[in-house]
Amino acid sequence: MRIIKKAKERTAEDNRRLRGTVAEIIDNVCENGDAALKEYSDRFDGYVREELRVSRREIDEAYSKISKQELQDLKEACENIEAFARAQRESMSEVRDFSPAPGIFLGHRIIPVSSCCCYVPGGSYPLYSTALMLITPARVAGVRRIVACSPAVHGTGSIHYKTLVAMDLAGADEIYAVGGAQAIAAFAYGTEQIRPVDMIVGPGNKFVAEAKRQCYGQIGIDFIAGPSEVLVIADGQADPEVLAADLLAQCEHDPNAKGFLLATEESLANRVIEAVERELESLTTAGIARKSWEDYGEVVVVDSLKEAVDVANEYAPEHLEVNLEDPEQIIGQLENYGSLFVGGNTAEVFGDYASGTNHTLPTVRASRYTGGVWVGTFLKVCTDQRMTAEASGKIAPLVSRMARGEGLEGHAVAAEKRLR
Repeated sequence: MRIIKKAKERTAEDNRRLRGTVAEIIDNVCENGDAALKEYSDRFDGYVREELRVSRREIDEAYSKISKQELQDLKEACENIEAFARAQRESMSEVRDFSPAPGIFLGHRIIPVSSCCCYVPGGSYPLYSTALMLITPARVAGVRRIVACSPAVHGTGSIHYKTLVAMDLAGADEIYAVGGAQAIAAFAYGTEQIRPVDMIVGPGNKFVAEAKRQCYGQIGIDFIAGPSEVLVIADGQADPEVLAADLLAQCEHDPNAKGFLLATEESLANRVIEAVERELESLTTAGIARKSWEDYGEVVVVDSLKEAVDVANEYAPEHLEVNLEDPEQIIGQLENYGSLFVGGNTAEVFGDYASGTNHTLPTVRASRYTGGVWVGTFLKVCTDQRMTAEASGKIAPLVSRMARGEGLEGHAVAAEKRLR
């Protein structure tokens, strides 16, 4: 393995300071409710709304601003996302009356959570695609109360009109113009205007991520996400211009985002680096993308595809592209990734927007133990059992012996009562 371009080592953020800042925000919201939310809106968004919930009139105004083509694009993307979410839901089945022994009947039900909040970041761009990705699978799962929130555009008090339309199209029941760590606290604990939810999903900045971590337990979460990342495995048949475009598509998200190329040939690696520099000359987001690429872009030449697989599995990227002449030769060996994109025709950005898979994915190696948001994120698998009198009497001595072996006499007695 030869490193052609090395990424800068990520310096440890002052996590103690971040934890303390977020804890103060959560405490303030818990203690002061809406007053705290308005205080943070004034400080960070430059506008204070008296009513945090977005009205139907505001939603209708948003529709009046969006073009026919933009609306059609949102609808088409939403249809693809919904179709795949329904296919995923149909792949899950309940278990009824499974019998491990005569007279014992076991099962499980698949039950949607009652309520969720879908957090849609505002930041530098209106991320209306995230609204589709979060709200649509929640609706398909059958969540009864789907709440969406997003920071207001600075100085306006309003969520970006495209995001608002996407939220409504996807099926949000309630929409609130609030963001940041304070929004997470509000939907976890509730305020005068905001009823708490059972689960919060969606990406955000480091303050949002830390708030989700601190509120976990009070509410469920999807996962704690960090900067976006893509890892590309490519051989000599790959187009360097395409690879460069795919790497920079991630880099433009955030100065801390990461583009990582594993090339089987040094000549390809060098051509990709050259192509990146050319694209940066004309890319409108070059200010962010160049910083990300210079600091965290990485290009490595591997000695074999096995080595590429080993590196990819160890790195556990959010997005994994396999741009090989014969990608199938390694697909079965890849285990750790948020979402996989197979072949040069399959751009990662297709999944970001419209092909149907979800773009809310685990980062910073979390794909070692979880996948991305999907319809199952909003579902609970809950077991049940029932027994005949004969089965109860037969299993009771076994349970009694095991309970007494653990020193739990009350457990044993509860089993023995069934012997009567």
